Amino acid sequence: MTMQLKNKYIFRSKISEAKFRQIVKLFVLDLDATQISQITGVSRITINRYLMAIRERIAGFCEAESPFQGEIEVDESYFGPRRVKGKRGRGAGSKTIVFGMRKRNGKVYTEIVPDCSKSTLQSIIRGKVDLDSVIYSDNWHGYDGLVDVGYDKHYRVNHGKNEFVNGKSHINGIEGFWGYSKSRMSKHRGVHKKYFYLHLKECEFRYNYRNEDLYQKILKILRENPLFLS
Repeated sequence: MTMQLKNKYIFRSKISEAKFRQIVKLFVLDLDATQISQITGVSRITINRYLMAIRERIAGFCEAESPFQGEIEVDESYFGPRRVKGKRGRGAGSKTIVFGMRKRNGKVYTEIVPDCSKSTLQSIIRGKVDLDSVIYSDNWHGYDGLVDVGYDKHYRVNHGKNEFVNGKSHINGIEGFWGYSKSRMSKHRGVHKKYFYLHLKECEFRYNYRNEDLYQKILKILRENPLFLS
């Protein structure tokens, strides 16, 4: 009978803790599954399972973050193939629509949404943003009426009139995050729609904790909530 390897990051692990730590280090360096497999000697299929499981823990960690308070920028963005010819409107074609908010000098929160309607966007804002906050947005009608639901400090920039900064009114921070996320995903040769949510949350996590030790942060998350791979 073989002795079971002890690994505090994975229940019933078939690899050693040292090997798993190596995988996490390479994940933090943003290597893909093929590269990690070549370096560690673990099969690419197994590496993919570990990476998806790590991303699931990261996503859960991001979803549990506290509500936002302070100066908050809100915006939507569209991920996926180029716009389909003949189709118009926000999110036209097969694009995935993502709503995001960013606290100035703070963290980002993202959520995949079915549309950019007023009811969709405002329900997320009301669930995540403290009423005392200052909200900055563009002129999209989905943000109409935020004052009516208690957000007395709502300021806009009108991108349609080429207005991108008006004093403190701008959404440059959240737009910078969109650029970072799209660039990162394109580096990985795109992301399958089935796994888009997990990769989006990974971008969110990497951005929010970019000034911290991501390796130690991930290990702490996994110690508190180990992986279970059947």
